[in-house]
Amino acid sequence: MISTLRSAAFRRTQAAAARAAISYVASERPSAPLKKLANKRPASSTAVEVVAHDDGVEDFSMSQPGFALMRTPMANKGQTFTREERSAFKLRGLLPEAVTSIELETERAMMQLRRKTSPIEKYIFLQSMQDTNEDVYYRMLTEHTVELLPIVYTPTVGQACQEFSHIYRQTPRGLYISINDIGHVAEILDNWPEKDIRAICFTDGERILGLGDQGANGMGIPVGKLSLYTACAGVPPQMCLPVVLDCGTNNEEYLADPFYIGLRQKRVRGEQFEQLVDEFMNAAKAKYGDKVLLQFEDFGNSTAFHLLRKYQNTHCTFNDDIQGTASVVLGGLLAAVPLSGKPISEQTFVFLGAGTAGTGIADLIAMAIARETGKTVEESRKQIWLVDSRGLIVESRTESLQPHKLPYAHDAPECPNLVETLDRIKPTALIGVCTIAKAFNEEVCKKMSEINERPIIFALSNPTSKAECTAEEAYTFTDGKCIFASGSPFEPVEINGKLCVPGQGNNSYIFPGVGLGVVAAGLTHVNDEIMIIAAQTLASLTTSADLETGCVYPPLSTIREVSLKIAEAVAEYGYEQGFATVPKPENMAEYLRDFMYNP
Repeated sequence: MISTLRSAAFRRTQAAAARAAISYVASERPSAPLKKLANKRPASSTAVEVVAHDDGVEDFSMSQPGFALMRTPMANKGQTFTREERSAFKLRGLLPEAVTSIELETERAMMQLRRKTSPIEKYIFLQSMQDTNEDVYYRMLTEHTVELLPIVYTPTVGQACQEFSHIYRQTPRGLYISINDIGHVAEILDNWPEKDIRAICFTDGERILGLGDQGANGMGIPVGKLSLYTACAGVPPQMCLPVVLDCGTNNEEYLADPFYIGLRQKRVRGEQFEQLVDEFMNAAKAKYGDKVLLQFEDFGNSTAFHLLRKYQNTHCTFNDDIQGTASVVLGGLLAAVPLSGKPISEQTFVFLGAGTAGTGIADLIAMAIARETGKTVEESRKQIWLVDSRGLIVESRTESLQPHKLPYAHDAPECPNLVETLDRIKPTALIGVCTIAKAFNEEVCKKMSEINERPIIFALSNPTSKAECTAEEAYTFTDGKCIFASGSPFEPVEINGKLCVPGQGNNSYIFPGVGLGVVAAGLTHVNDEIMIIAAQTLASLTTSADLETGCVYPPLSTIREVSLKIAEAVAEYGYEQGFATVPKPENMAEYLRDFMYNP
Protein backbone atom coordinates (compact mmCIF):
# COMPACT_ATOMS: atom_id res chain seq x y z
CA MET A 1 0.00 0.00 0.00
CA ILE A 2 1.32 3.44 -0.89
CA SER A 3 1.57 5.78 2.08
CA THR A 4 0.21 9.16 1.07
CA LEU A 5 -0.32 10.89 4.42
CA ARG A 6 2.58 12.24 6.47
CA SER A 7 0.60 13.12 9.60
CA ALA A 8 -3.02 13.08 10.70
CA ALA A 9 -3.21 16.84 10.98
CA PHE A 10 -1.57 17.54 7.63
CA ARG A 11 -4.86 17.82 5.78
CA ARG A 12 -3.60 17.66 2.26
CA THR A 13 -2.64 14.09 1.41
CA GLN A 14 0.60 13.23 -0.29
CA ALA A 15 -1.40 11.99 -3.25
CA ALA A 16 -3.13 15.34 -3.65
CA ALA A 17 0.18 17.13 -3.39
CA ALA A 18 1.64 14.76 -5.92
CA ARG A 19 -1.20 15.40 -8.32
CA ALA A 20 -0.63 19.13 -7.98
CA ALA A 21 3.07 18.62 -8.61
CA ILE A 22 2.94 16.12 -11.45
CA SER A 23 -0.07 17.12 -13.50
CA TYR A 24 0.10 20.89 -13.72
CA VAL A 25 -1.39 22.06 -16.98
CA ALA A 26 -2.80 25.52 -17.53
CA SER A 27 -6.46 25.24 -16.61
CA GLU A 28 -7.44 27.47 -19.46
CA ARG A 29 -5.23 28.63 -22.25
CA PRO A 30 -4.81 32.41 -22.12
CA SER A 31 -5.01 34.54 -25.20
CA ALA A 32 -2.04 34.53 -27.55
CA PRO A 33 -0.84 38.08 -26.71
CA LEU A 34 -0.23 37.01 -23.10
CA LYS A 35 1.82 33.98 -24.04
CA LYS A 36 4.66 35.30 -26.19
CA LEU A 37 7.14 33.31 -24.16
CA ALA A 38 9.25 31.58 -26.79
CA ASN A 39 12.38 33.36 -25.60
CA LYS A 40 11.52 32.84 -21.91
CA ARG A 41 11.16 29.09 -21.86
CA PRO A 42 12.51 27.29 -18.81
CA ALA A 43 15.96 25.79 -19.07
CA SER A 44 16.11 22.21 -20.29
CA SER A 45 17.10 21.03 -16.82
CA THR A 46 13.65 21.77 -15.44
CA ALA A 47 10.62 19.54 -15.49
CA VAL A 48 8.46 22.01 -17.39
CA GLU A 49 7.56 21.34 -21.01
CA VAL A 50 6.31 24.13 -23.29
CA VAL A 51 3.77 22.86 -25.81
CA ALA A 52 3.04 25.09 -28.83
CA HIS A 53 -0.33 25.03 -30.63
CA ASP A 54 -1.28 26.06 -34.13
CA ASP A 55 -3.04 29.18 -32.84
CA GLY A 56 0.21 30.46 -31.33
CA VAL A 57 -0.83 29.66 -27.77
CA GLU A 58 1.53 27.73 -25.51
CA ASP A 59 0.58 25.40 -22.65
CA PHE A 60 2.84 24.18 -19.89
CA SER A 61 2.88 20.61 -18.63
CA MET A 62 5.13 18.55 -16.42
CA SER A 63 6.94 16.09 -18.66
CA GLN A 64 8.98 14.71 -15.73
CA PRO A 65 6.44 14.29 -12.89
CA GLY A 66 8.79 12.67 -10.38
CA PHE A 67 11.34 15.41 -10.85
CA ALA A 68 8.62 18.00 -10.29
CA LEU A 69 7.43 16.22 -7.15
CA MET A 70 10.89 16.39 -5.65
CA ARG A 71 10.92 20.13 -6.29
CA THR A 72 7.69 20.60 -4.35
CA PRO A 73 8.77 21.17 -0.72
CA MET A 74 5.37 20.45 0.86
CA ALA A 75 5.19 17.09 -0.96
CA ASN A 76 8.82 16.04 -1.22
CA LYS A 77 9.79 13.22 1.16
CA GLY A 78 13.28 12.74 -0.23
CA GLN A 79 14.94 9.47 0.75
CA THR A 80 11.89 8.49 2.83
CA PHE A 81 9.75 7.77 -0.25
CA THR A 82 8.96 4.05 -0.12
CA ARG A 83 9.75 1.79 -3.07
CA GLU A 84 6.04 1.65 -3.94
CA GLU A 85 5.84 5.45 -3.92
CA ARG A 86 8.95 5.71 -6.06
CA SER A 87 7.32 3.54 -8.71
CA ALA A 88 3.92 5.22 -8.51
CA PHE A 89 5.29 8.77 -8.65
CA LYS A 90 8.03 8.07 -11.25
CA LEU A 91 10.86 8.64 -8.80
CA ARG A 92 12.94 5.55 -9.56
CA GLY A 93 16.45 6.53 -10.48
CA LEU A 94 15.99 10.06 -9.16
CA LEU A 95 16.86 8.93 -5.64
CA PRO A 96 19.67 6.76 -4.28
CA GLU A 97 18.66 3.18 -3.48
CA ALA A 98 18.40 3.46 0.30
CA VAL A 99 15.00 4.11 1.88
CA THR A 100 15.43 6.03 5.12
CA SER A 101 13.24 7.53 7.84
CA ILE A 102 12.35 11.12 8.65
CA GLU A 103 14.24 10.69 11.92
CA LEU A 104 17.43 9.86 10.02
CA GLU A 105 16.89 12.66 7.49
CA THR A 106 16.41 15.14 10.34
CA GLU A 107 19.60 13.89 11.98
CA ARG A 108 21.45 14.25 8.65
CA ALA A 109 20.17 17.81 8.20
CA MET A 110 21.16 18.78 11.75
CA MET A 111 24.63 17.35 11.17
CA GLN A 112 24.97 19.49 8.04
CA LEU A 113 23.65 22.59 9.81
CA ARG A 114 26.09 22.22 12.70
CA ARG A 115 28.98 22.34 10.25
CA LYS A 116 28.05 25.94 9.49
CA THR A 117 30.16 28.31 11.53
CA SER A 118 28.03 31.47 11.67
CA PRO A 119 24.38 32.08 12.60
CA ILE A 120 23.59 33.66 9.21
CA GLU A 121 24.99 30.62 7.37
CA LYS A 122 22.81 28.41 9.53
CA TYR A 123 19.83 30.63 8.69
CA ILE A 124 20.54 30.26 4.96
CA PHE A 125 20.81 26.49 5.35
CA LEU A 126 17.46 26.34 7.16
CA GLN A 127 15.83 28.35 4.39
CA SER A 128 17.21 25.97 1.79
CA MET A 129 15.79 23.08 3.80
CA GLN A 130 12.38 24.79 3.95
CA ASP A 131 12.56 25.19 0.17
CA THR A 132 13.38 21.50 -0.27
CA ASN A 133 11.54 19.39 2.31
CA GLU A 134 9.09 21.04 4.70
CA ASP A 135 8.64 17.96 6.85
CA VAL A 136 12.34 17.74 7.67
CA TYR A 137 12.53 21.52 8.18
CA TYR A 138 9.70 21.56 10.72
CA ARG A 139 10.94 18.36 12.35
CA MET A 140 14.27 20.13 12.92
CA LEU A 141 12.56 23.14 14.50
CA THR A 142 10.23 21.01 16.60
CA GLU A 143 12.91 18.68 17.98
CA HIS A 144 15.67 21.28 18.37
CA THR A 145 13.67 24.38 19.33
CA VAL A 146 16.13 25.74 21.88
CA GLU A 147 19.04 25.45 19.46
CA LEU A 148 17.27 26.74 16.35
CA LEU A 149 14.88 29.40 17.65
CA PRO A 150 17.69 32.01 17.83
CA ILE A 151 18.52 31.16 14.20
CA VAL A 152 15.07 31.19 12.62
CA TYR A 153 13.93 34.13 14.77
CA THR A 154 15.66 36.68 17.01
CA PRO A 155 18.47 37.55 17.03
CA THR A 156 19.64 36.06 13.69
CA VAL A 157 16.51 37.01 11.75
CA GLY A 158 17.51 40.65 12.20
CA GLN A 159 20.75 40.09 10.32
CA ALA A 160 18.87 37.97 7.79
CA CYS A 161 16.56 40.92 7.04
CA GLN A 162 19.51 43.28 6.65
CA GLU A 163 21.09 40.87 4.17
CA PHE A 164 17.84 39.56 2.68
CA SER A 165 18.42 40.93 -0.82
CA HIS A 166 21.87 39.35 -0.89
CA ILE A 167 20.80 35.90 0.34
CA TYR A 168 17.48 35.95 -1.54
CA ARG A 169 16.43 32.68 -3.19
CA GLN A 170 13.97 32.40 -6.03
CA THR A 171 11.55 30.03 -4.28
CA PRO A 172 8.46 32.07 -3.26
CA ARG A 173 8.04 32.01 0.51
CA GLY A 174 5.26 34.61 0.57
CA LEU A 175 3.54 37.37 -1.37
CA TYR A 176 4.98 40.79 -2.18
CA ILE A 177 2.24 43.36 -2.72
CA SER A 178 3.54 46.78 -3.72
CA ILE A 179 1.99 50.21 -3.77
CA ASN A 180 1.83 49.77 -7.56
CA ASP A 181 -0.55 46.83 -7.07
CA ILE A 182 -3.45 48.93 -5.80
CA GLY A 183 -6.53 47.65 -7.60
CA HIS A 184 -5.01 44.18 -8.06
CA VAL A 185 -4.62 42.83 -4.52
CA ALA A 186 -7.37 40.21 -4.83
CA GLU A 187 -5.78 39.01 -8.05
CA ILE A 188 -2.41 38.67 -6.29
CA LEU A 189 -3.96 36.64 -3.46
CA ASP A 190 -5.35 34.32 -6.13
CA ASN A 191 -1.78 33.66 -7.28
CA TRP A 192 -0.91 31.91 -4.03
CA PRO A 193 -1.37 28.15 -4.58
CA GLU A 194 -2.86 27.33 -1.17
CA LYS A 195 -6.54 28.20 -0.87
CA ASP A 196 -7.30 27.30 2.77
CA ILE A 197 -5.34 30.13 4.39
CA ARG A 198 -6.11 30.63 8.09
CA ALA A 199 -3.23 32.86 9.28
CA ILE A 200 -1.50 35.76 7.52
CA CYS A 201 1.47 37.59 9.02
CA PHE A 202 2.24 40.81 7.19
CA THR A 203 4.55 43.81 7.47
CA ASP A 204 5.39 46.98 5.61
CA GLY A 205 8.99 46.63 6.77
CA GLU A 206 9.18 50.12 8.28
CA ARG A 207 10.35 49.14 11.77
CA ILE A 208 11.92 45.71 11.74
CA LEU A 209 12.95 44.78 15.29
CA GLY A 210 15.25 47.58 16.45
CA LEU A 211 16.82 47.94 13.01
CA GLY A 212 14.55 50.53 11.42
CA ASP A 213 13.30 50.60 7.82
CA GLN A 214 14.13 47.36 6.01
CA GLY A 215 11.61 47.73 3.18
CA ALA A 216 10.93 44.51 1.28
CA ASN A 217 13.82 42.88 3.15
CA GLY A 218 11.38 42.69 6.06
CA MET A 219 9.90 39.51 4.52
CA GLY A 220 12.23 37.60 6.83
CA ILE A 221 9.97 38.50 9.76
CA PRO A 222 6.61 37.11 8.50
CA VAL A 223 8.39 34.01 7.20
CA GLY A 224 10.06 33.47 10.57
CA LYS A 225 6.92 34.20 12.59
CA LEU A 226 4.79 31.76 10.64
CA SER A 227 7.49 29.10 10.80
CA LEU A 228 7.08 29.39 14.57
CA TYR A 229 3.29 29.13 14.27
CA THR A 230 4.00 25.66 12.89
CA ALA A 231 7.07 24.65 14.90
CA CYS A 232 5.88 25.94 18.28
CA ALA A 233 2.13 25.38 18.00
CA GLY A 234 1.54 22.96 15.14
CA VAL A 235 -0.49 25.29 12.91
CA PRO A 236 -0.37 23.43 9.56
CA PRO A 237 2.12 25.23 7.30
CA GLN A 238 -0.16 25.21 4.26
CA MET A 239 -2.59 27.38 6.25
CA CYS A 240 -0.01 30.16 6.73
CA LEU A 241 0.81 33.03 4.37
CA PRO A 242 3.63 35.59 4.83
CA VAL A 243 3.06 38.96 3.13
CA VAL A 244 5.07 42.15 2.60
CA LEU A 245 3.24 45.36 1.72
CA ASP A 246 6.03 47.08 -0.22
CA CYS A 247 5.53 50.83 -0.03
CA GLY A 248 9.16 51.70 -0.73
CA THR A 249 11.90 52.40 1.78
CA ASN A 250 13.71 55.38 3.24
CA ASN A 251 16.82 53.27 3.77
CA GLU A 252 19.37 54.98 1.52
CA GLU A 253 21.70 51.99 1.64
CA TYR A 254 19.04 49.76 0.12
CA LEU A 255 17.97 52.31 -2.47
CA ALA A 256 21.57 52.38 -3.70
CA ASP A 257 22.01 48.60 -3.55
CA PRO A 258 21.70 46.98 -7.01
CA PHE A 259 20.66 43.71 -5.32
CA TYR A 260 17.75 45.27 -3.40
CA ILE A 261 14.62 43.24 -4.23
CA GLY A 262 11.99 45.83 -3.34
CA LEU A 263 10.38 48.95 -4.74
CA ARG A 264 13.23 51.37 -5.37
CA GLN A 265 11.67 54.61 -4.18
CA LYS A 266 11.05 56.59 -1.00
CA ARG A 267 8.39 55.19 1.30
CA VAL A 268 4.82 56.13 0.34
CA ARG A 269 2.62 57.37 3.17
CA GLY A 270 -0.77 59.01 3.57
CA GLU A 271 -3.82 58.28 1.48
CA GLN A 272 -2.15 55.90 -0.97
CA PHE A 273 -0.68 53.80 1.86
CA GLU A 274 -4.07 53.67 3.61
CA GLN A 275 -5.67 52.60 0.34
CA LEU A 276 -3.26 49.69 -0.07
CA VAL A 277 -3.69 48.44 3.50
CA ASP A 278 -7.46 48.75 3.28
CA GLU A 279 -7.61 46.88 -0.01
CA PHE A 280 -5.38 44.13 1.39
CA MET A 281 -7.36 43.72 4.63
CA ASN A 282 -10.67 43.54 2.82
CA ALA A 283 -9.40 41.32 0.00
CA ALA A 284 -7.97 38.83 2.51
CA LYS A 285 -11.22 38.78 4.47
CA ALA A 286 -13.28 38.37 1.29
CA LYS A 287 -11.14 35.51 0.00
CA TYR A 288 -10.46 33.57 3.18
CA GLY A 289 -13.44 34.53 5.36
CA ASP A 290 -14.11 36.41 8.60
CA LYS A 291 -11.98 33.99 10.60
CA VAL A 292 -8.68 34.48 8.76
CA LEU A 293 -6.17 35.76 11.32
CA LEU A 294 -4.33 38.88 10.16
CA GLN A 295 -1.24 39.56 12.27
CA PHE A 296 0.30 43.02 11.93
CA GLU A 297 4.08 42.90 12.29
CA ASP A 298 6.76 45.61 12.57
CA PHE A 299 4.86 48.61 11.27
CA GLY A 300 6.08 52.06 12.36
CA ASN A 301 5.00 53.25 15.81
CA SER A 302 2.24 55.71 14.92
CA THR A 303 1.09 53.58 11.98
CA ALA A 304 0.84 50.45 14.12
CA PHE A 305 -1.48 52.01 16.71
CA HIS A 306 -3.60 53.67 14.05
CA LEU A 307 -4.07 50.47 12.02
CA LEU A 308 -4.83 48.36 15.08
CA ARG A 309 -7.54 50.78 16.21
CA LYS A 310 -8.93 50.92 12.69
CA TYR A 311 -9.29 47.18 12.09
CA GLN A 312 -9.45 45.41 15.46
CA ASN A 313 -13.27 45.50 15.60
CA THR A 314 -13.91 44.64 11.95
CA HIS A 315 -11.29 41.96 11.27
CA CYS A 316 -9.75 39.03 13.13
CA THR A 317 -6.47 40.79 13.82
CA PHE A 318 -3.84 41.67 16.38
CA ASN A 319 -0.50 43.45 16.41
CA ASP A 320 2.23 41.27 17.84
CA ASP A 321 4.55 44.20 18.61
CA ILE A 322 1.86 45.88 20.69
CA GLN A 323 -0.24 43.02 22.06
CA GLY A 324 1.97 39.94 21.76
CA THR A 325 4.91 41.64 23.43
CA ALA A 326 2.60 42.98 26.12
CA SER A 327 1.22 39.53 26.82
CA VAL A 328 4.60 37.82 27.18
CA VAL A 329 5.88 40.59 29.47
CA LEU A 330 2.73 40.47 31.60
CA GLY A 331 3.18 36.71 31.83
CA GLY A 332 6.71 37.19 33.14
CA LEU A 333 5.60 39.82 35.66
CA LEU A 334 2.80 37.58 36.94
CA ALA A 335 5.23 34.67 37.28
CA ALA A 336 7.65 36.94 39.19
CA VAL A 337 5.12 37.72 41.94
CA PRO A 338 6.34 34.93 44.29
CA LEU A 339 9.91 36.24 43.91
CA SER A 340 9.16 39.94 44.32
CA GLY A 341 6.64 39.35 47.10
CA LYS A 342 4.15 41.82 45.62
CA PRO A 343 1.15 41.34 43.32
CA ILE A 344 1.25 43.56 40.26
CA SER A 345 -1.53 45.68 41.75
CA GLU A 346 0.97 46.85 44.40
CA GLN A 347 3.85 47.45 42.02
CA THR A 348 5.09 50.55 40.21
CA PHE A 349 6.58 50.39 36.73
CA VAL A 350 9.01 52.58 34.79
CA PHE A 351 9.46 52.01 31.07
CA LEU A 352 12.47 53.24 29.12
CA GLY A 353 10.93 53.51 25.67
CA ALA A 354 7.45 54.67 24.73
CA GLY A 355 6.88 53.21 21.28
CA THR A 356 4.52 50.43 20.23
CA ALA A 357 6.05 47.88 22.58
CA GLY A 358 6.30 50.17 25.62
CA THR A 359 2.80 51.59 25.51
CA GLY A 360 1.34 48.24 24.48
CA ILE A 361 2.86 46.56 27.55
CA ALA A 362 1.80 49.45 29.78
CA ASP A 363 -1.79 49.24 28.52
CA LEU A 364 -2.05 45.51 29.23
CA ILE A 365 -0.49 45.89 32.69
CA ALA A 366 -3.03 48.62 33.46
CA MET A 367 -5.87 46.31 32.36
CA ALA A 368 -4.49 43.51 34.53
CA ILE A 369 -4.22 45.83 37.56
CA ALA A 370 -7.79 46.98 36.96
CA ARG A 371 -9.02 43.37 36.87
CA GLU A 372 -7.17 42.56 40.08
CA THR A 373 -8.27 45.62 42.06
CA GLY A 374 -11.57 46.75 40.59
CA LYS A 375 -10.06 50.11 39.71
CA THR A 376 -10.59 51.72 36.34
CA VAL A 377 -7.87 51.35 33.71
CA GLU A 378 -7.32 55.12 33.94
CA GLU A 379 -6.64 54.87 37.69
CA SER A 380 -4.39 51.86 37.18
CA ARG A 381 -2.22 53.79 34.73
CA LYS A 382 -1.05 56.00 37.60
CA GLN A 383 1.24 53.15 38.66
CA ILE A 384 2.97 53.19 35.29
CA TRP A 385 5.51 55.79 34.11
CA LEU A 386 7.07 56.10 30.67
CA VAL A 387 10.39 57.66 29.69
CA ASP A 388 11.09 58.56 26.06
CA SER A 389 14.03 60.27 24.33
CA ARG A 390 13.15 63.58 26.02
CA GLY A 391 12.77 62.17 29.52
CA LEU A 392 9.85 61.40 31.79
CA ILE A 393 6.45 61.75 30.12
CA VAL A 394 4.45 64.28 32.15
CA GLU A 395 1.48 66.62 31.70
CA SER A 396 3.61 69.66 30.84
CA ARG A 397 4.71 67.87 27.65
CA THR A 398 1.25 66.97 26.35
CA GLU A 399 1.27 69.39 23.40
CA SER A 400 4.25 67.60 21.82
CA LEU A 401 3.28 64.01 22.65
CA GLN A 402 2.00 61.38 20.21
CA PRO A 403 -1.55 60.18 20.98
CA HIS A 404 -0.51 56.78 22.34
CA LYS A 405 1.67 58.44 25.01
CA LEU A 406 -0.97 60.84 26.34
CA PRO A 407 -2.64 58.44 28.83
CA TYR A 408 0.70 58.21 30.66
CA ALA A 409 1.38 61.95 30.93
CA HIS A 410 1.06 62.22 34.72
CA ASP A 411 1.06 65.31 36.90
CA ALA A 412 4.73 65.54 37.91
CA PRO A 413 7.80 67.71 37.26
CA GLU A 414 9.83 67.01 34.14
CA CYS A 415 12.86 64.77 34.60
CA PRO A 416 15.32 64.16 31.75
CA ASN A 417 17.55 61.73 33.68
CA LEU A 418 16.68 58.03 34.15
CA VAL A 419 18.49 57.59 37.47
CA GLU A 420 16.78 60.69 38.87
CA THR A 421 13.45 59.32 37.61
CA LEU A 422 14.05 56.03 39.43
CA ASP A 423 15.03 57.86 42.60
CA ARG A 424 11.84 59.94 42.47
CA ILE A 425 9.31 57.24 41.48
CA LYS A 426 10.95 54.28 43.23
CA PRO A 427 9.60 51.61 40.87
CA THR A 428 9.55 47.90 41.62
CA ALA A 429 10.08 47.10 37.93
CA LEU A 430 12.20 48.67 35.18
CA ILE A 431 11.31 47.63 31.64
CA GLY A 432 13.51 48.47 28.66
CA VAL A 433 12.05 48.76 25.17
CA CYS A 434 14.18 51.62 23.81
CA THR A 435 16.65 49.66 21.59
CA ILE A 436 19.59 51.55 23.14
CA ALA A 437 22.44 49.25 24.13
CA LYS A 438 23.86 49.76 27.64
CA ALA A 439 20.98 52.06 28.64
CA PHE A 440 20.72 50.03 31.86
CA ASN A 441 24.24 50.76 33.04
CA GLU A 442 25.76 50.06 36.43
CA GLU A 443 24.34 53.23 37.98
CA VAL A 444 20.81 52.41 36.80
CA CYS A 445 20.91 48.78 37.97
CA LYS A 446 22.43 49.68 41.33
CA LYS A 447 19.73 52.29 41.87
CA MET A 448 17.05 49.63 41.26
CA SER A 449 18.86 47.39 43.74
CA GLU A 450 18.90 50.16 46.35
CA ILE A 451 15.15 50.66 46.00
CA ASN A 452 14.12 46.98 46.03
CA GLU A 453 15.20 43.76 47.69
CA ARG A 454 14.38 41.90 44.43
CA PRO A 455 14.24 44.47 41.62
CA ILE A 456 12.60 43.43 38.36
CA ILE A 457 14.74 44.38 35.35
CA PHE A 458 13.49 43.42 31.89
CA ALA A 459 15.82 44.38 29.00
CA LEU A 460 13.55 43.47 26.11
CA SER A 461 14.98 45.18 23.03
CA ASN A 462 15.98 43.04 20.05
CA PRO A 463 18.33 42.04 18.57
CA THR A 464 21.01 41.34 21.18
CA SER A 465 23.09 44.30 20.02
CA LYS A 466 20.22 46.62 21.01
CA ALA A 467 19.54 45.12 24.46
CA GLU A 468 19.53 47.66 27.31
CA CYS A 469 21.91 45.38 29.23
CA THR A 470 23.06 41.79 29.22
CA ALA A 471 22.08 39.20 31.79
CA GLU A 472 25.62 39.16 33.16
CA GLU A 473 25.58 42.95 33.61
CA ALA A 474 22.20 42.96 35.35
CA TYR A 475 23.13 40.17 37.76
CA THR A 476 26.60 41.58 38.42
CA PHE A 477 25.44 45.16 39.02
CA THR A 478 22.71 43.99 41.44
CA ASP A 479 24.83 41.31 43.13
CA GLY A 480 22.48 38.62 41.83
CA LYS A 481 19.38 40.16 43.42
CA CYS A 482 17.47 41.16 40.29
CA ILE A 483 14.70 39.24 38.56
CA PHE A 484 15.89 39.49 34.96
CA ALA A 485 14.37 38.78 31.57
CA SER A 486 15.43 39.77 28.07
CA GLY A 487 14.11 39.76 24.53
CA SER A 488 17.06 37.82 23.13
CA PRO A 489 18.67 34.74 24.67
CA PHE A 490 21.49 35.00 27.23
CA GLU A 491 23.43 32.25 28.97
CA PRO A 492 23.00 31.55 32.71
CA VAL A 493 25.29 33.49 35.02
CA GLU A 494 26.92 32.30 38.25
CA ILE A 495 26.93 34.95 40.99
CA ASN A 496 28.26 34.23 44.49
CA GLY A 497 28.08 30.51 43.84
CA LYS A 498 24.45 30.66 42.70
CA LEU A 499 23.33 29.98 39.14
CA CYS A 500 21.01 32.70 37.82
CA VAL A 501 18.98 31.72 34.76
CA PRO A 502 17.66 34.65 32.69
CA GLY A 503 14.16 34.35 31.30
CA GLN A 504 13.71 35.12 27.62
CA GLY A 505 10.57 37.22 27.18
CA ASN A 506 10.21 36.00 23.63
CA ASN A 507 6.90 36.60 21.85
CA SER A 508 7.09 33.02 20.61
CA TYR A 509 5.66 32.01 23.98
CA ILE A 510 2.46 33.84 23.04
CA PHE A 511 1.65 34.35 19.37
CA PRO A 512 1.87 30.70 18.20
CA GLY A 513 -0.50 29.52 20.95
CA VAL A 514 -2.88 32.41 20.37
CA GLY A 515 -2.72 31.67 16.65
CA LEU A 516 -3.49 27.99 17.16
CA GLY A 517 -6.47 28.76 19.39
CA VAL A 518 -7.86 31.34 16.96
CA VAL A 519 -7.35 29.19 13.85
CA ALA A 520 -8.52 25.86 15.30
CA ALA A 521 -11.69 27.31 16.86
CA GLY A 522 -12.36 29.66 13.95
CA LEU A 523 -12.46 32.80 16.09
CA THR A 524 -13.56 35.94 14.28
CA HIS A 525 -12.13 38.39 16.81
CA VAL A 526 -8.99 38.87 18.92
CA ASN A 527 -9.29 41.29 21.85
CA ASP A 528 -7.10 42.37 24.77
CA GLU A 529 -8.81 39.90 27.09
CA ILE A 530 -7.36 37.08 24.98
CA MET A 531 -3.88 38.52 25.54
CA ILE A 532 -4.43 38.67 29.32
CA ILE A 533 -5.68 35.07 29.29
CA ALA A 534 -2.58 34.02 27.34
CA ALA A 535 -0.33 35.83 29.84
CA GLN A 536 -2.04 34.21 32.84
CA THR A 537 -1.77 30.78 31.24
CA LEU A 538 1.92 31.32 30.50
CA ALA A 539 2.60 32.43 34.08
CA SER A 540 0.81 29.38 35.46
CA LEU A 541 3.21 27.11 33.55
CA THR A 542 6.32 28.54 35.23
CA THR A 543 7.24 26.00 37.91
CA SER A 544 8.77 26.44 41.35
CA ALA A 545 11.93 24.85 39.95
CA ASP A 546 12.09 27.58 37.30
CA LEU A 547 11.60 30.28 39.92
CA GLU A 548 14.34 28.88 42.15
CA THR A 549 16.87 29.90 39.48
CA GLY A 550 15.17 33.27 38.99
CA CYS A 551 13.67 32.32 35.62
CA VAL A 552 10.14 33.65 35.10
CA TYR A 553 9.36 31.67 31.95
CA PRO A 554 9.04 27.92 31.36
CA PRO A 555 11.84 26.24 29.37
CA LEU A 556 11.67 26.83 25.62
CA SER A 557 11.98 23.08 25.22
CA THR A 558 8.37 22.83 26.46
CA ILE A 559 7.00 25.46 24.09
CA ARG A 560 4.67 23.09 22.22
CA GLU A 561 2.91 22.20 25.46
CA VAL A 562 2.86 25.87 26.46
CA SER A 563 1.28 26.78 23.12
CA LEU A 564 -1.28 24.00 23.47
CA LYS A 565 -2.35 25.24 26.92
CA ILE A 566 -2.62 28.83 25.67
CA ALA A 567 -4.57 27.71 22.60
CA GLU A 568 -6.97 25.75 24.79
CA ALA A 569 -7.60 28.77 27.04
CA VAL A 570 -8.02 31.11 24.06
CA ALA A 571 -10.43 28.76 22.27
CA GLU A 572 -12.52 28.21 25.41
CA TYR A 573 -12.81 31.97 25.84
CA GLY A 574 -13.90 32.31 22.20
CA TYR A 575 -16.69 29.79 22.74
CA GLU A 576 -17.78 31.51 25.97
CA GLN A 577 -17.98 34.87 24.19
CA GLY A 578 -19.75 33.49 21.14
CA PHE A 579 -17.23 34.33 18.41
CA ALA A 580 -15.92 30.82 17.72
CA THR A 581 -17.30 29.46 14.43
CA VAL A 582 -16.19 25.81 14.58
CA PRO A 583 -18.61 23.47 16.42
CA LYS A 584 -17.32 23.11 19.97
CA PRO A 585 -15.50 19.81 20.49
CA GLU A 586 -16.24 17.66 23.53
CA ASN A 587 -12.56 17.49 24.45
CA MET A 588 -10.75 20.71 23.54
CA ALA A 589 -7.21 19.50 24.26
CA GLU A 590 -7.74 16.32 22.23
CA TYR A 591 -9.23 18.31 19.35
CA LEU A 592 -6.28 20.72 19.31
CA ARG A 593 -3.73 17.90 19.43
CA ASP A 594 -5.42 16.27 16.45
CA PHE A 595 -5.48 19.60 14.60
CA MET A 596 -1.76 20.21 15.14
CA TYR A 597 0.68 19.38 12.37
CA ASN A 598 3.32 16.90 13.49
CA PRO A 599 6.09 16.34 10.94
